[in-house]
Amino acid sequence: PTEPASPQEHGLDFQRLLDASTYKEMFRQDMIRWGEEKRQADPGFFCRAAVKGALQPVWVVSDTRRLSDVEWFRDAYGDAVQTVRVVATEETRKRRNWVFVTGVDDAESECGLDQGVAFDWVITNDGDKVALGEQLEMLVQSLHRSL
Repeated sequence: PTEPASPQEHGLDFQRLLDASTYKEMFRQDMIRWGEEKRQADPGFFCRAAVKGALQPVWVVSDTRRLSDVEWFRDAYGDAVQTVRVVATEETRKRRNWVFVTGVDDAESECGLDQGVAFDWVITNDGDKVALGEQLEMLVQSLHRSL
């Protein structure tokens, strides 16, 4: 299978695409459109790219955004898959410079997992470092027990 095109192939600054800058927002809809085209042609395209060459006993596949992604991993790896959702209140997200953009933040790429998935873990990240640490420690302990 073909590898995903890198931001560099499109003349983009990869590091700037990782933050919440206006730079990222300028290209966000194009990135979403490109990703949708790839998924329509091959629903497992990005999932296979995420695990290619992975040999570790525990993988963290971050930022899955669609039910088809979760289904792909569950079909491929069964009960070994643990789904984790990280949530924050809208107020917290706004403090972190998030601004709702119609047509982007209500698209499947942003809210495709808001329904239809029974998450194994829900982690709250509202800025309380102690509470976040406790939740993550419980998750890590559970993963250690399953090895």
